[in-house]
Amino acid sequence: MKSIFLDTNALIDFFADRKPFSIDAARLFDYSLKKKINIYISAVSYNNIYYIVRQSLSHAETIKMLTEISEWTNVIDLTKDIINKSLTSDFKDFEDAIQYNCAKSINKIDLIVTRDTKDYKVSSLPILTPKEAVALIESTSR
Repeated sequence: MKSIFLDTNALIDFFADRKPFSIDAARLFDYSLKKKINIYISAVSYNNIYYIVRQSLSHAETIKMLTEISEWTNVIDLTKDIINKSLTSDFKDFEDAIQYNCAKSINKIDLIVTRDTKDYKVSSLPILTPKEAVALIESTSR
């Protein structure tokens, strides 16, 4: 079973139903619920998701979504070590550096899934779009 790290943008696509991107993000969650993959996310994604989704939903609805995501995923804590690695990384975007270093802190992560693949040029982990990740999962589960 593959273990994937979902970048915040894929999570927001799913929860904000940003079409067409939400379709592949939803498929990834479906594979997780069917135990075909393990999904990991960074703890820092919660506040980013809340901020974006809260603009169109109530506080209670947004908290309900965040509660569901905590049941469907494994959350990687944000530590001082991750922050320090991110501060000294070659990433141009600090938030992406945090996401990357969270993913790297878990040895079993096989790949990072993001729509912003260009922002992960310095990654030592494979970087796939949600569409590419879905295709990979489908090709390996036949």
